[in-house]
This record gives sequence, structure tokens and C-alpha cells, in this order.
Amino acid sequence: MLWEREVDSQILPEPNWGHLARKGFDAPHVFSAYLHALRWNLVTSTNPRLFQSPHRAGIQIMSYQLEPLKKALQMPRVNLFIADDVGLGKTIEAGLILREMIMRQKVKRIVIACPASLITQWQDEMEARFGLNFVIFDRDYLFNCRRERGYAINPWTTHSQFVVSHSLLRDEQYAAPLRDWLNLHRAGSMLVLDEAHHAAPATSSAYAIDSQFTRGMRELTPLFEHRLFLSATPHNGHSNSFSALLAMLDPQRFIRGEKIKDSRLLDQVMVRRLKDELRELYRASGCQSVK
Repeated sequence: MLWEREVDSQILPEPNWGHLARKGFDAPHVFSAYLHALRWNLVTSTNPRLFQSPHRAGIQIMSYQLEPLKKALQMPRVNLFIADDVGLGKTIEAGLILREMIMRQKVKRIVIACPASLITQWQDEMEARFGLNFVIFDRDYLFNCRRERGYAINPWTTHSQFVVSHSLLRDEQYAAPLRDWLNLHRAGSMLVLDEAHHAAPATSSAYAIDSQFTRGMRELTPLFEHRLFLSATPHNGHSNSFSALLAMLDPQRFIRGEKIKDSRLLDQVMVRRLKDELRELYRASGCQSVK
């Protein structure tokens, strides 16, 4: 404390509690708001049970959408697969995790990889709902970076939050600079892979030839400290293909070609809810059901 800089500082001659309350007491609702504001602002990275991002999101959040956030904060590193049914808000759940990780200073660089048709939607929703500004990494962005800063510039170093299409990550012209960027700044990086089932080999063979996108993601995913996969259809019916996808997500728990026999391992990294299950849950509790 710097006494000279304190506003309205004074030394009390003797203990006098009445002096402290001379201006009266706050109303209960005012004091409650002040107390809650202090609690929310004192959340640290060591407390996984106090959330900040739901209070800073411009949306009405359903209670079930907090489950992925809770599970992500319990992980030393986020290796989470959100496999909720279509229409349950996987984008919102991902945004809550991203916002929380940024506020806790665990994540500094984010790459969202999604189909080309969803790029604008991801950018708009992250900005409108969570105040996160993402740059669309495409051919025009690469051309403008090289024109303004020289051909030798690595365009991935010009910003910290990108949205890129699956198709561009198949191209070494875009994937190679990304690997170079991650090799230098791997700590605090997060990959959000939307429609993650596209990265799984579409075959039942454990040693089949991977697609170009599968090979590209197999090289990229280990370079990120945190990984968040999204897909409403995580399993394509082939156990080897599913285990290969999970090995990209968490190579410590899963091995390609090994069938997942212990469901507890899967429960540790996956959140999977269906609409019918949530309707029954909400109907039993008397709350408003999901659409």
C-alpha cells in the first residue's frame, strides 16, 4: 500500500466500529451483488468449480451446456470430445470453454478448423456471443500478409486467433507454416476441430491408407497443448477408425487399432448427450425442455 496514493485515507484515533458505518449500510441486494462480483473476479486457474465465462456470454445458457466446461476445467490439459446431438449447442459449449481458458490465462493461441461452409458462422458467433475476434485464414489473407509484410512472413504469426477450413489444412502451403508456428509457441495453444469425424480414417482396417486430411491432422494435433473435438457423429461404425480419432485427441489414453474396452476411459474425455435423453431429464425435473 502507498499511503500517499490512498484516496480519503485517515488514521482513526481508537477502535470505533460505529465510525466505519457512519454512512449507513448497503441494501442486501447491493451487498450481494458486490460480494458475487468479488467472487467471480477472484477465480483462479486452481479452482475448477467457479465459472466466469457464463457470466460474460451474451446468450441464454442451458444448464446441460455447462457440463463440457466443468469437465474441461478438471483436466490438466483440455483433451475433450463434445459429441452432443445436432442442435444442442456444441458451438456455445466450445465458446464457453475458450472464453474461460483465455480468462484463466491458460490459452493464448487458438485455431478453429471447420468445414468451409461454417467459417463465417464460427467467426460471427464467437464475436457476437463471447467477444472473441477470430481472423479467417484463407487464400486472400495469405496473399495480403505476403504483400504487406514480405513473402518470407509466416502468416500464422500475425494474429493469435484463427478460423481455417479443413480443405486448407490439407495443403502444405498452409499446414507447414502452422507447424513451424506451433513448434515455437506450443504452450498455451488450443485446437478446436469441428466436424471432427472427417479426420477419422473411413475404414475398419487398423493399417489402412489415411486420407490427406487424416494425415495432416495426425501431424498437427500433437503440436497443440489443448485439443477440443466437436462432432454429432463421432463413431462411423468402425472401432479402429474411432480409436484412431481418439488417439489424435488424447494419445496418452488411446492407441490406434486398439478397441476401446474400458468405457471409463471414454467417459473421461467425451461428453455425449442426445435430445431424447435431455427431454426426459427436463420433463422429470419440471423444467423447460430442449427444442
